[in-house]
Amino acid sequence: MGVFDFIKSVGEKLGIGSAEAAPSAADLQKEVAKHGLEAKGLEVEVSGDTVRVKGTAPSNSIREKIILAMGNVLGVAKVEEALSVEKKEPENTFYTVKKGDTLWKIAEQHYGKGKGAKYDGIFEANKPMLKHPDKIYPGQMLRIPPL
Repeated sequence: MGVFDFIKSVGEKLGIGSAEAAPSAADLQKEVAKHGLEAKGLEVEVSGDTVRVKGTAPSNSIREKIILAMGNVLGVAKVEEALSVEKKEPENTFYTVKKGDTLWKIAEQHYGKGKGAKYDGIFEANKPMLKHPDKIYPGQMLRIPPL
C-alpha cells in the first residue's frame, strides 16, 4: 500500500461545494472514468481529505495515473492506495510542480542539463490528465518516467 501526499488547496474542482471539502467517492470514480482509466473492482472511500482506493489496474502506469487523477483534485490531501497491477512495469518518479516550472525545466532537472527537449516524455506520461504541455500549475503532481 502506498501513501501519496497532495496539496489540498490546489487541483481540479469537481462539482459544487467549498474548496475545503473533499469530493465524494462517486465524483472521484467519475474523474477516473473521464480520463479513460480502468481498473477491475475499483473501490474508492473518502474520509475527510484522505482518499483510499483499491482494485486491480492493468499496468503500473494506469495505477499511477489513477492515483494522480484522484490526488490532483481540490480538497484531496492524501491518497492511500492498495491497487494491484496485472502487468509489472518500472515505477516512475513523482514530482510536485513549483511556481515558475515548465515541463522543459522539469525535464532538465530530472534528466540533466541539455535534456529539456525530453519534456515530451513527461507530457506523454501524464496524458490524459494533461491536455497541453503548457497547462501545468503549482502544486500539481506529475509522473516523471525514466529515460
